[in-house]
Amino acid sequence: MAFLLFAVVAAVTPGPSNIMLTAAGAQAGVLRGLPCLLGVTTGMGVMMFVVPLGLGSLVLEHPLVLKALHWGGAAFLLWLSWKIATSGSGIDSAPDRDPVGYLGAAIFQWINPKSWLVTASAASTFLNAEAGSPIVQAASLGGLFVLAALPSCFLWLAFGAAVQPVLQGSRRLRIFNVAMGALLALSIALIVR
Repeated sequence: MAFLLFAVVAAVTPGPSNIMLTAAGAQAGVLRGLPCLLGVTTGMGVMMFVVPLGLGSLVLEHPLVLKALHWGGAAFLLWLSWKIATSGSGIDSAPDRDPVGYLGAAIFQWINPKSWLVTASAASTFLNAEAGSPIVQAASLGGLFVLAALPSCFLWLAFGAAVQPVLQGSRRLRIFNVAMGALLALSIALIVR
């Protein structure tokens, strides 16, 4: 129960993935934004499984790998920020494409600083030597995280879709897209400090 509460709070609080989900909802609506939502949640679930099994400590022990992840993540966030800020000038163009699909959203979790912080915190807090097999514990954390994150992250996707009517004018949509892109770009400060 404590882990589920942790997972809900981790998933519902603002961060790069939730900004991406809001932009996806505003650009493409809830239905066409579902691949992004599923990518975020399952990507984080897989990460929540793998990091407690030791990948996290391996990466953290090698400063060069960690630095490459930081700069690669920053570059990807800048690219994604640019794509969001310059995306469609009208909501009616949204049915043609999704801003970020399943695979992009899932892979994004591996360079998202909030994802690393959440998974490392979960591993150090919720793994227990007396609780049995590390694989079973890690699988439980990953599965439970997906279950908690789906409704939590859906709120951000739905919020983006809910503001669609307000964004009917191309100027309003442009301002919204630039704001979402700028917020995502500002999150780079978490990576390259």
